[in-house]
Amino acid sequence: MIQSINDFDNAFFIGVAGTGMSAIAQYLAGIGKNCSGSDRYFKPGEANDTKTKLEAAGIACFMQDGSGITANTQLVVVSTAVEDTVPEVQKAKQLNIPIVKRSELLAIIAQSKKTIAVGGTSGKSTTSAMIFDILQQAGMQPSVIGGAGLVSLIKQGKIGNAHAGAGEWLVIEADESDGSIVQYHPAIGLLLNVDKDHKEIDVLMDVFAVFQKNSERFIVNQSHPLAKQLSVSKANDFCSGAEDAAYKATDFKQQGLQISFTINQQVFAMNVVGRHNMENALAAVTVTHQVGVPLQVAATALKNYEGIYRRHQVIGNKNGLWLIDDYAHNPAKCAASIEACQPVAPKVIAWFQPHGYGPTRFLRNDFVAEIAKALRPADEIWMSEIFYAGGTAVKDISANDLINDLKALGKNAFFVADRNDLLKAMAPHITESCVLLLMGARDPSLEQFAGEVWEGL
Repeated sequence: MIQSINDFDNAFFIGVAGTGMSAIAQYLAGIGKNCSGSDRYFKPGEANDTKTKLEAAGIACFMQDGSGITANTQLVVVSTAVEDTVPEVQKAKQLNIPIVKRSELLAIIAQSKKTIAVGGTSGKSTTSAMIFDILQQAGMQPSVIGGAGLVSLIKQGKIGNAHAGAGEWLVIEADESDGSIVQYHPAIGLLLNVDKDHKEIDVLMDVFAVFQKNSERFIVNQSHPLAKQLSVSKANDFCSGAEDAAYKATDFKQQGLQISFTINQQVFAMNVVGRHNMENALAAVTVTHQVGVPLQVAATALKNYEGIYRRHQVIGNKNGLWLIDDYAHNPAKCAASIEACQPVAPKVIAWFQPHGYGPTRFLRNDFVAEIAKALRPADEIWMSEIFYAGGTAVKDISANDLINDLKALGKNAFFVADRNDLLKAMAPHITESCVLLLMGARDPSLEQFAGEVWEGL
């Protein structure tokens, strides 16, 4: 039975190329563990950037055929997507090797450090990255296990979603979508927001209530009505509206691709867009100030913040058209993403690829309501067909159903089933000064698609 990080030295990850899995593997390799793994995306003779970077971090990579698991393997790690029928799971059982879920291992790792767990339905990756950068600036040598690559780490040739520092603090994302957030007992629990996403609101509130109870110190966003209900003390909390809290952001301004604001008399300026990023920064500042980082140090760190992979990532500008790629995939995130682009140009053309038939069906009305509310008269929303990752799914909904709902509300809404036909269909709609915003998640080819769109402009 694996109960402590000291109970094993050799770990094997099934699905190691996944964001959550690769982050833990890299962290463990960084603290001296022997890690290896396999993934269905690893094919003989095919180049794979993730595989190359994992191998550079000392993580041996194998095909998903069981060959990487040996009698020396002390622990096998699986994600929720890995089924018992996978040959490697079968081999691990035959060899009596303990099998744990990714979230269970992350909880074990979190016990070994003073952990800051970032929760909420939106903004976890960005806020985690900001907290990490501020602690780095303060010389505290933090560790991070995140859900997206930090540009600052990617520039070092890494995947960028993990770093093993020598200091006592570890920053992690606490995921509510699979309920694993209840497994963590952090020194600091942070709740950014609660919006309908993977689960109904009442289920989410129950999960976040357990997260609150398990946290030694709990910090919430007083400006979010549902998060506010779980507040322990306003002295811990933050707000960006008329509410009362110890940390307050005011004077928000956005000029082009930059924002500025004030937190408790300290002026901040960042190379990001949107009020939601002010709230993310406010959350990060609130947490780090409570572990001893002065506001001025936080302001310096955030001024140099370089962002994270596919979170409002600016691809470039061609002839007055900005191309921005974003991970937005739930109703609140899509709306916030569109609104963040609006100060940049008089017209935003947003494209969205929903993922999963079940989630799209579950959130249909919310997507329509949130996107409709965000669009200005000149703005447009385009969608391509739902991304299907495989498995069993009832395909009784189309992205075109959402587009028709939006058209019925009088919005400029368009459907292009095959995204490869997008640019040709969209070309007459592109004006001299506009933003083309690409949104979507879970599909590993979205980064490549953004590159193809850029080349085709």
